[in-house]
Amino acid sequence: MQNRTLGNSLTVSAMGLGCMGLSEFYGPATPDDDALKLLHKALELGVNFYDTADAYGPHSNEKLIAKFLKAVSSQVKIASKFGIVRKPGEYARTINNHPDYVRTACEDSLQRLGVEHIDLYYVHRINAQQPIEDTMQALSALVSEGKIGHIGLCEVSAETLRKAHSVHPVTAVQTEYSLWTRDVEQTILPCCRELGIGFVPYSPLGRGYLTGTYSENTAFEPGDFRSSLPRFTPESIAANKAVVEVIETVAKAHDCTPAQIALAWLLSKGDDIVPIPGTKRMHYLEQNIASAEIVLSSADINMLDEQTASMKIMGERYTEEGMKGLNA
Repeated sequence: MQNRTLGNSLTVSAMGLGCMGLSEFYGPATPDDDALKLLHKALELGVNFYDTADAYGPHSNEKLIAKFLKAVSSQVKIASKFGIVRKPGEYARTINNHPDYVRTACEDSLQRLGVEHIDLYYVHRINAQQPIEDTMQALSALVSEGKIGHIGLCEVSAETLRKAHSVHPVTAVQTEYSLWTRDVEQTILPCCRELGIGFVPYSPLGRGYLTGTYSENTAFEPGDFRSSLPRFTPESIAANKAVVEVIETVAKAHDCTPAQIALAWLLSKGDDIVPIPGTKRMHYLEQNIASAEIVLSSADINMLDEQTASMKIMGERYTEEGMKGLNA
């Protein structure tokens, strides 16, 4: 797999791996032995960029990644996040960006990960009541101390991004981006490019919807948070089929899966974009990584761009609780 550079100096594989689903939100947690096999397989196939957060579990995902890092720490780049505070077993959260908490959260993540340095450390969600400049100063101090290598922001507005970047360079912005979630194209992606900031799309497969495997009759297993999401009600699943049909048309022409086309489309949007699809299954991992080799024609890209841009997608991305801190 080829590499791409986020910001000016963080070089990673063109596609990363989102690790959240190994620990929660998409049904029962994957047993550690199986999860570690998947993490190692990703590395074998060329992925060297792994994305976690203290909120995943909470905490258990970082502990899982620590087991992986014991064998491969010099070969990979790790991204983690802070700012979402949750109690185990609860989806409800508060957002804490206070400078004192920045340091505490980072040191706790370093301990759980079993490392002395996190390559990319994100503010997971922005608390609009906390000046971003103060948060960035605290993060800048961690860079100076060598505890983190680069600073990232998640789900941030262009205005807040500019303020943050004026204090210390931001290396990457992570926000949901896919063929059914294209809001970032309006202001945040242009702002990133103006400032020389990389972009990391999460949920690039629309939490699985863009694979074409879901119908209004889909029954989610216990612990799968999609069962509560507005976009995954039977009505929304049925109403949004048009976006999958466009992807399927291009997939047939390339003799590949809709998921691979959705990822290839994102990769085609610029060398500053590094998607981080997640999965719990080895064959999906292999398919996702293979999408990096698919070359879409300009006609393919135009078709996907134009036909999905005009579609009105039914349902918000999250519940009201999950919308906290978005575009802040």
